[in-house]
Amino acid sequence: MKYRTIGTDPRTRREVSVLSLGTMHFGTATGEAAAFAILDRYAEAGGTFIDTADNYAFWTGTQGGESEELLGRWRRSRGVGDEIVIATKVGARPLAPGTSFTDNAEGLSARVIREAAERSRERLGMDRLDLLYAHIEDPAVPLAETVAAFGALVAERTVGLLGVSNHWAWRVERARSLAAAAGVPGYEVLQYQHSYLQPRTDLPGLHSPDGMPRHLGGDLLSYLRAEPRLAIVAYSPLMKGGYVRKDKLAAAEFAEFDHPGTPARLAALREVAKDAGATVNQVVLAWLIGAEIPVIPLIGASSLAQLDESLAAVDLELTAAQRARLDAAG
Repeated sequence: MKYRTIGTDPRTRREVSVLSLGTMHFGTATGEAAAFAILDRYAEAGGTFIDTADNYAFWTGTQGGESEELLGRWRRSRGVGDEIVIATKVGARPLAPGTSFTDNAEGLSARVIREAAERSRERLGMDRLDLLYAHIEDPAVPLAETVAAFGALVAERTVGLLGVSNHWAWRVERARSLAAAAGVPGYEVLQYQHSYLQPRTDLPGLHSPDGMPRHLGGDLLSYLRAEPRLAIVAYSPLMKGGYVRKDKLAAAEFAEFDHPGTPARLAALREVAKDAGATVNQVVLAWLIGAEIPVIPLIGASSLAQLDESLAAVDLELTAAQRARLDAAG
């Protein structure tokens, strides 16, 4: 395994594995025995960065919490301590079962942030959350209120690092500026959807006429280049199996990838995979990990075979020619 440091403050920064494990379906679609086996294998391989959220898995008709609860049971049964960094998120938990973050999210008020963080600590069995993200934007709450609420949790030592997901770049910068002006910790880890395939940017979004701020686009890449101490985590790096299953990539949720550049990038990906003696999924992960702006891929796994394939990507070193071939396609 390889590692990198996230965070800048010596009191809260952490060393984490360059491959993060997502647990979105643990405790629901992925049962406890299978989830424990995957978590055990990940930890045995040196993995130290696990991701969840307080609203997983609300789509089963609940308000979420199942993933955090399973992780709490795994931590207790295995005696897991500070060696494993667990990140969770607040803000997108639906206010009632059967609803969604798109129409009934709890949001990012000071009260919600405090109460949600407390619930997450209880479910996970942790005195301090290692990393807490603002999951989605909440334009109804002043950013200053959200920033102050997150900063207070860090001051109280019930949260270590702060992160932000699915926010417009200007909102991230404004929040960090407000935090700096107030003398409180700000967001240091960014989490967005990102992979080798590039999306269209002209499709309407669910929350805004300007689209969905969930992709790692050019504005965020430019921001990260200017702020190299920030860390970026990429969710859905393997497109939910889309690189190996055409039906997955053709699903409506990936409509933004239906453009002429996609076939060219897929062809380049297959060529490099053949040349490197690796799978296409491994090449995608290696491309992200070794990028000019290094990315921590957040992978999912429903079986040990899937996890082992992803773990092997950590040791795959793409040559300069292979990387150039991938970058130039499409």
